Amino acid sequence: MSSNQPVVRFPGGTRARLWAAAGAGAALVVVLLLALLPDGPATADGPDGDGDGRAGGGRPGLTAAVSAPFSAFSEGYDCYRIPTLTTTKDGTLLAIAEARTASCADIGDIDLVMKRSTDGGRTWGPMEVVRGAGDPGAYGNPAPVVDSASGRISLLYAYSTWAPDAAGNRVRGPRELRLAHSTDDGAHWSTEPNPQPQLKGADWAWVSVGPGHGIQLTPTRPDRPGRLVVGADYRTESNESGAQLLYSDDGGLTWRAGARWGAPEGTPAPNEPALTQLPDGRIYVNARSTATCGTADHRVAALIDDAAAPAFPAPGFAPVTGLTAPPASGSLLQLPAGGPLLLSAPSRPGAEFSDRWTLAVRTSGDGGRTWSKDGAVVLRERAGYSDMAVLPGGRVGMLYETANGTPHGYIKFTAFGPHELREAAEDLTPRYTPDATPHHNDAVVHGAPRSGSRPGGGKSMRFDGKDDFLRLIDCPDSLRLGDGDFAVAAWVKYKTRGQDRESGLRQPLVWAYGQGPEARQFRVEADPATGRLVATVNAGPGPGPGPGPGPGPVSVTAPARTDDDAWHHVVFQREGGLLALSVDGGRPATAPLGPGRADFRPTGAFTVHLGTQPDYKAFYAGALDDVRIYGRSLSGNDMARLRDGGDLTDQERVRLTFDRTG
Repeated sequence: MSSNQPVVRFPGGTRARLWAAAGAGAALVVVLLLALLPDGPATADGPDGDGDGRAGGGRPGLTAAVSAPFSAFSEGYDCYRIPTLTTTKDGTLLAIAEARTASCADIGDIDLVMKRSTDGGRTWGPMEVVRGAGDPGAYGNPAPVVDSASGRISLLYAYSTWAPDAAGNRVRGPRELRLAHSTDDGAHWSTEPNPQPQLKGADWAWVSVGPGHGIQLTPTRPDRPGRLVVGADYRTESNESGAQLLYSDDGGLTWRAGARWGAPEGTPAPNEPALTQLPDGRIYVNARSTATCGTADHRVAALIDDAAAPAFPAPGFAPVTGLTAPPASGSLLQLPAGGPLLLSAPSRPGAEFSDRWTLAVRTSGDGGRTWSKDGAVVLRERAGYSDMAVLPGGRVGMLYETANGTPHGYIKFTAFGPHELREAAEDLTPRYTPDATPHHNDAVVHGAPRSGSRPGGGKSMRFDGKDDFLRLIDCPDSLRLGDGDFAVAAWVKYKTRGQDRESGLRQPLVWAYGQGPEARQFRVEADPATGRLVATVNAGPGPGPGPGPGPGPVSVTAPARTDDDAWHHVVFQREGGLLALSVDGGRPATAPLGPGRADFRPTGAFTVHLGTQPDYKAFYAGALDDVRIYGRSLSGNDMARLRDGGDLTDQERVRLTFDRTG
């Protein structure tokens, strides 16, 4: 049995029976460890504080943190990332992570650091730099695995140097895999570099392992330890990407490349694979998909009988449907004797890395074929990568990334037992309000916006200015606007509040794409200083050293106030080289785009927000109805038709009528 597998036994049956209490032999340890946990549930400060689930509002979730082994801007490093958690043969916990010197960026001086805990994660010993001290190179993606027979810990990791490119920017040099060992529960580690060239294909431009711990399979012979297996990913020079299993049959002393599966260029490939052994002996691999836009399936999975086989059997890696997650690494843990399979990962839908919110533990009772829509939330705020292992006594421990306003920087630890998972389970199914166009650009509903009505119209949606907002996700090509004419039309009703005047913050009604002077974007905001709407586009960075204004934002202000708590029909559009913003069919305010400001179409993943902005630091207090987006400009007759409640479907990309939410 792997040291990362628990000894708690669960009877089969329904979900409630799966979450039966721990056996008597583990009960005392469970009680003692419970006593170490802080009292009270996690609190939520972010815009998803009430949860993204249908029934999640007000649920306590799991205890968000027992301890924080690695904190940003401490112990000589600015940022800690890529956590791994391992339980040694004697029950010591090892927290191993990347320590990044100057920032959280992937480019920079990166070391591998470790802390040990002998009290179940309540406290941690001093930090040790396992690899990278005095070396400006990048040591990353630690993937430890314990041999239960000898107690030896094998640590596979990636290493690369840095080099300047033609423009003088720092880029990654050739990347290789290396190996370290510890025979005293992580107190000391081998010091030689020990590269593993046999684990990298001759035509590979990239190789990595993990992140997260490896596993030990059930022994097939009593005189031989179980096989050790670690997940890896690669990219060839011809741009084939895929997953690879690495294995050892001698307790981690030597390693070989095993089963491989590659996806042709341009098709979704497995990345950052997590793996576990199912009760029937097969290896289940669940990986982050390289597909971001145009799909809600951001995880792929495969099954294999033999890690040493030359390839994964057909069909290889297939999308995991019904498992809401953004692009991020996750962790797997199979509980034995009829227990469920666990997956920890952010559970908020979306195609952007910034969608890493609402870290949750979800379960599968059929070996990963299907996943429960219920899950236990660890943290409702921003959170990134995680890794789970089993503590002495059978409770599950977890290391995870989080920080203030970002998913990364700190690495925290929590622990939970089966009864806590049962009590914290909630429906994580996202809520949507449907798009009435054939594009089906449905909007995810966050917070608890209230349904209302508009005279002469249908239902409207009221936002509280605190945490209510909508998102159009998965970056469909139909909403990749900004290189031609377009229009955004909506009914708007709001009143400037005293607190808005005091803060001076504009309230975002519609905000598409990125944020900041470097990001392509378009937005419509309510300005509390003037009581008018302001629409802005940005094609990129601000003015350069040459003549003329150069790229940068262009804004246009509505000719009339709209903060009188009455309904107004607003149209923001681009027609040729002009931006125009009109209210109630009146004469529009216009502004020329000018050279270098014409194309603000996003080139990567993006989100369209309604009621907030991408950093969630400002929210709209008011109502919206009949929100439409077109891939063309609107004539005066078109706008009049919309105001009169008529249909206008030519190049219509979004129509949100708020008739229902579910």
